Amino acid sequence: MKSIVSTLAWVGLGLVAAAVVVRFTMPDRLEVSQYLAMGGIATIVVSLLAQWRDIAAAFSQRNTQMGTLSMTSVLVFLGILVGVNYVAARQNKRWDLTANKQFSLSDQSRKVLGELKAPLALKVFDRAEGLQRFRDRLGEYSYLSSQVKVDYLDIDKENILAQQLEVQQLGTVVLQYEGRTERVTTDTEQEITNGIIKVVQGAQKKVYFVQGHGEKDPTSSDPRTGYSSAADALKRDNFSVEKLVLAQQTAIPADASVVVVAGPQADYFAPEVDAIKAYLNKGGKLMLELDPPTGADARDTPNLVALAKDWGTDVGTNVVLDISGMGQLLGTGPSVPVAATYPPHAITDRFTLVTAYPLARSVSPLTGGDTTRAAQTIVETGARSWGETDFSSLGGGKEVAFDE
Repeated sequence: MKSIVSTLAWVGLGLVAAAVVVRFTMPDRLEVSQYLAMGGIATIVVSLLAQWRDIAAAFSQRNTQMGTLSMTSVLVFLGILVGVNYVAARQNKRWDLTANKQFSLSDQSRKVLGELKAPLALKVFDRAEGLQRFRDRLGEYSYLSSQVKVDYLDIDKENILAQQLEVQQLGTVVLQYEGRTERVTTDTEQEITNGIIKVVQGAQKKVYFVQGHGEKDPTSSDPRTGYSSAADALKRDNFSVEKLVLAQQTAIPADASVVVVAGPQADYFAPEVDAIKAYLNKGGKLMLELDPPTGADARDTPNLVALAKDWGTDVGTNVVLDISGMGQLLGTGPSVPVAATYPPHAITDRFTLVTAYPLARSVSPLTGGDTTRAAQTIVETGARSWGETDFSSLGGGKEVAFDE
């Protein structure tokens, strides 16, 4: 009998130890940790009750001190367990020990989670054997935000709920936020975070690409004239993309979140520029991309250059050249300047990658003038770059050099 009771005590201690391990290594399985802890404590209590006569006798004999010490040790251990659970429940820590940090979330995902203002419910529907891949990924989401609650549901057991939530296939994550619902059918971080953005924002924001003057086409995949990759990236971030022939409109549509003027080959007419000005004056957002007039038939865009100047930005009539040699690492020449310096700005916050700009012209803030429209620099090329104004010196295999 004593051996059985002793075994019970050790089993209880083992369950408690397992609870601690699960609590720290798998915080998304808090219920498992709690069940193990309760089972361990219950087993230890049963063991102590089964020995109550021996314990009472021990306290009445000379070895009372040893008995007290043993009892105290058990109570101290239980107290440590309670304290560990109390602290861990409020200050837990999660480590990603995989070689490529495959379960660590990107800065964008962390930012999205940090901005949640209400509870976000994620319900994962898959067969029991397929749920683990979602636990590995979504555990990080629930760890980073107390607003996130994840339920892993065996679709064979929860088929009625799956039908109510219009789940069409295995591996579906249903996201619910303030009465809105989105569905994602993959366990990749990009798609899950994009799903969160969509369900949180609700209505899509709209981006208009102006057309009619040879601008880049958001539906084309042509490497020189197409912007389909950019359009696809915007759609993943819950933006809808549409073309806008401004010459046929009297104003920018009221639902425009951003208007993009991407590399026009001819200047805009005065009414078009006036429409853009009116849009900006009402708080609109414009992305203006102007190529340098380098080709034989190229024409500059003075009306658009003047628009940029109105907003504190000087657009140079030049081509930025870079003889630092960094471009050679990318297989390019001096006409593709490379940048690695990004002054502090929300757009480039935490951005540390090298970027390249084929046939770019200089853009810099104007000093003086209207202080309410002050431009800010967000990217800078290196010290061995400059704005070349002599276009005839470009091309033809000529070696370029800085000449003031």
